[in-house]
Amino acid sequence: MLSISSISLPVSPLGPENPLPPLRTLPDPRGGLDTEAADAEMAAQLAYGHAGSLLPYTFQDGYGRERSERELKTAVLDNGVLRAEFLLEYGGRLRSLVHLPTGRELLHKPPHLQLANLGLRNAWFAGGVEWNLGTFGHTALACAPLHAARVRRPDGVAVLRMYEWERMRRLVYQIDACLPPGSPVLLVHVKILNPFGEDAPVYWWSNAAVPQTPGTRVLAPATSAYHFSYDGRLRRVPVPHWQDTDQSYPGRNGQAADFFYELPDGERRWSAVVDEAGAGLAQVTTDLLRGRKTFRWGTNTAGRNWQDWLSGPGREYLEIQAGLARTQLEHVRLAPRSSFSWTEAYGLVEVEGAHEEWAAATGHASRAVERLIPADRLAAEHELAVATAVLPPEESLHAGSGWGALERKALGRIRALTLPATPFPDSTIGRDQQSWLALVRKGTMPTPAPALPPSSYAVGPAWTRALEACVQQHGPTWFTLFHLGINRYYVGDHDGARKAWEESLELAENAWALRSLAVLEPEPGRAAELYLRAHALAPRLRPLTIETVKALVTAGRPVEALALIDRLGAADRWHGRVRLLECRAALDAGDRVRARHILDTGLVVDDLREGEDSLDELWWDYHNPDGEPRDRSGVRLPCRYDYSVSQY
Repeated sequence: MLSISSISLPVSPLGPENPLPPLRTLPDPRGGLDTEAADAEMAAQLAYGHAGSLLPYTFQDGYGRERSERELKTAVLDNGVLRAEFLLEYGGRLRSLVHLPTGRELLHKPPHLQLANLGLRNAWFAGGVEWNLGTFGHTALACAPLHAARVRRPDGVAVLRMYEWERMRRLVYQIDACLPPGSPVLLVHVKILNPFGEDAPVYWWSNAAVPQTPGTRVLAPATSAYHFSYDGRLRRVPVPHWQDTDQSYPGRNGQAADFFYELPDGERRWSAVVDEAGAGLAQVTTDLLRGRKTFRWGTNTAGRNWQDWLSGPGREYLEIQAGLARTQLEHVRLAPRSSFSWTEAYGLVEVEGAHEEWAAATGHASRAVERLIPADRLAAEHELAVATAVLPPEESLHAGSGWGALERKALGRIRALTLPATPFPDSTIGRDQQSWLALVRKGTMPTPAPALPPSSYAVGPAWTRALEACVQQHGPTWFTLFHLGINRYYVGDHDGARKAWEESLELAENAWALRSLAVLEPEPGRAAELYLRAHALAPRLRPLTIETVKALVTAGRPVEALALIDRLGAADRWHGRVRLLECRAALDAGDRVRARHILDTGLVVDDLREGEDSLDELWWDYHNPDGEPRDRSGVRLPCRYDYSVSQY
């Protein structure tokens, strides 16, 4: 049975979307990586497909740690054996999977939805099973609505179809989930379509969060794994014993870790998380999804702090993940006008002997997985899912974004996005798409007041050509030149971008071109001046305030940074990120009293990034005013500031 419902949860609101275009390049985790342990296939996929920019997406960083009760729309599948609940407004996240005969929740399900800076667009939350498409990191659609529809399989079983247009890679993806009568597993069929005439780099990982206790064990049919360490090396390590520890028990290991299992040819693609009694979640897929990973936060102070923030005290979790490639630094090449598809299964597995030595335990688990969902049954379900994936929906259940509809109109006669199985109706086009729709229909864009921040961005060859034609045929405006600069910057034409932004300023002084020029400016002093001009035009835009203060600190002007902070309104003045920069500026200006007041009062940075060491660096710098080599033996970092997750 498929139904639409809702749940009431304490939720940290997303807040306003950051209107500033994300011009700085995405960090490349492969940079300087020693890949000696990689074979030829892995080395080629490590070298392929890195996305240098988050554009056309923008950052979602307007949230805080305050939560308020909110109704969230859900889709529910229930066959009397399992009950699956999906969050349609948050990337289609599978929030809950309950085994009804025992009442057991198979997934990690926090009692609230707390956002934190772990996603590509910043905002992300823990729990359930998430569907990651795009590039290294949590998907840009983690906190965005998906289209949802009801589909009927040829055998009459109801299917929940969720789908969207992924703008970074220009791919259509759909997720068809169902619970056939009596099925002990939730079936999830994923299809990724490249509708164009060029190859597309594809990154996909399905991440399942599961409760963790000291007795929790992760099992997979592997005797080795790949591990990326903080010293920049890719290692192939033995499983499960490494570094004098049984790594298959995440709750007994202090340090965070990622392990990418090397599944031997001929083995079924599965992994499982079991409790002390040998029962838990199995994640099983058809062969195309070859990668398997386990992630743990670790049991040290930093790991506990992250988990307490995301899920609440005493709710530790780990993740088992399945991907197209063997590691998460790889991208797989999808040929023109073709697709990838596979089927995943999730259910309760019971493994006798789960805590025996590794070979015996994984053998027991492999047989338990076969009893849960035999290989020939999963293959048959996959064939049925492939046939179902091309069927049109019979009922729309939820609307996603209007970007697919806009792109369909922009492509015009190409008709690449005229897809019956995943319709992108005109009715979904909204405010963010209106300027671009006008460019498609009329060849020109309405020119808003320069004080108004841009609401959205579109990049790529078709949009560049449309903007250039608009400027030539209808004359330039500050707005079209600003967006033309964004498109030029996106393809690495920095000189062309600078020219467009400077011409935009000649037509109208605007914060958006000034800020873009500041990002482009290599000299810190000149960049700070551009930021100050931009901030004077938009003084209440918090993301711009934060960038301006940071630019002043970088330029060695901490006194000016403190003066700007002192002029802010209360909402921005006491924001955690602003307070962090205030403490940094105070230390740089020699105002240790001001810095100590901030540190002693308690500094909470709502969007602290995973891997960011700003808090502990401030603490150590305060206690080391002479800049001598750090001797931390006599100074203890307060527990509340320890978010520095380190791996082996």
